[in-house]
Amino acid sequence: MKNTYIQRVLHETRFRNADEPEFLQTVEEIVATLEPVMAAHPEYEKYCVLERLIEPDRVISFRVVWEDDEGNYHVNRGYRVQTSSAIGPYKGGLRFHPSVNLSMMKFLGFEQTFKNCLTGLPMGGGKGGSDFNPHGRSDNEIMRFCQAFMTELYRHIGPSCDVPAGDVGVGSQEIGYLFGQYKRIKNQYENGALTGKHMPYGGSPLRPEATGYGATYYLNEVLKHNNDTIEGKTFALSGYGNVTWGAVKKITELGGKVVAISGHDGYVYDENGINTDEKIDFLLDMRASRRNRVADYAERFGCQYFPGKKPWGIKVDVCMPCAIQNEVDVEDAERIVAAGTKYYIEVSNMPTTSDALAYLLGQPGIIVAPSKAVNAGGVAVSGLEMSQNSERLTWTDEEVDAKLHAIMKNIHDQSAAAAEKYGYGYNLVAGANIASFIKIADAMVAQGMV
Repeated sequence: MKNTYIQRVLHETRFRNADEPEFLQTVEEIVATLEPVMAAHPEYEKYCVLERLIEPDRVISFRVVWEDDEGNYHVNRGYRVQTSSAIGPYKGGLRFHPSVNLSMMKFLGFEQTFKNCLTGLPMGGGKGGSDFNPHGRSDNEIMRFCQAFMTELYRHIGPSCDVPAGDVGVGSQEIGYLFGQYKRIKNQYENGALTGKHMPYGGSPLRPEATGYGATYYLNEVLKHNNDTIEGKTFALSGYGNVTWGAVKKITELGGKVVAISGHDGYVYDENGINTDEKIDFLLDMRASRRNRVADYAERFGCQYFPGKKPWGIKVDVCMPCAIQNEVDVEDAERIVAAGTKYYIEVSNMPTTSDALAYLLGQPGIIVAPSKAVNAGGVAVSGLEMSQNSERLTWTDEEVDAKLHAIMKNIHDQSAAAAEKYGYGYNLVAGANIASFIKIADAMVAQGMV
């Protein structure tokens, strides 16, 4: 029998958020795995933990007015959703992309809360951004937009309140512009107010690589669990930004071979592998060019290019979507299974539609790992950056890498243990939801009605 408390909460959530499909999707996917937990912890219903966690602490929306290089004014909408501070200050990235809307920010903030909890670091969850599109804009235009955006955002953030980072469309350059404006307005050098900064003013080693490295370390634990290794495996990834770049670097280092990457315009297939310094570094050049064309890689290295296509369905051992939400639908999932792929590792936030994820979880021949666990390496190193800022020190690359590796191993192990304890076997999706939810829920109960 379905848990009546969960059913009531989901009914109320659907009613309140009927026009927010992305948010509803992620809430329903997470809550659906919590039935055995709620049965074992009646106190969570007594203290309305689910309702309180689903409803963000606050939602901030604001106008951003900026001037382009020709002197024309533009208006965009900015957001910051502060979901939960049960285990630490709000923490989550800023996304600059034309698809940004309130539903997206709410779902990303909700996911971020669970993800941050899994790291074991004291961080709550939130998300923000704008429908501003940085592609095709000059550096000066991006700087002016960032300054206008921060002129409103600064009043809602701070090292002990809310610590934004980068995300899609927001790299270290944008973080620099945002931090410079924050510092100018506040007249204080609070380098813990944002993470993802350049090294000279409080950044952490390995931050650009962190999400990709962490995803690979997590995959390595999945493979170990199945008496397997990365060495000799073939990979298809989507995207070509920092996340994909970091994953390609670490996969290559551990003996795997990435044969496909993709962009908005299609995908490329490099049968020899993206496995040389020249090829891997070219991914950074592609992102920096803002041309938004994965075809540039095919032209540079003479490999196959498939315009308008996705890399899902080519014969590889591992698929790792690294680009954006809902990029893998049911048809893609069917092609992935038909190609004999053994491991489906979500890296970007919610890259799989709900129908596609349900399909993949129902296939006995493939192991699925969820993004909230797999891509936690980025926010883990952001948390380590916060620690370095507060203690006014900088760890070496090797020290940060070792800490990241340990965090990702622990995320896998606690997820696997939680899934086993509550009757899900080796279902890493359910395990990640349960392990993080219990920690957040216990903190909320302990802190009373706040």
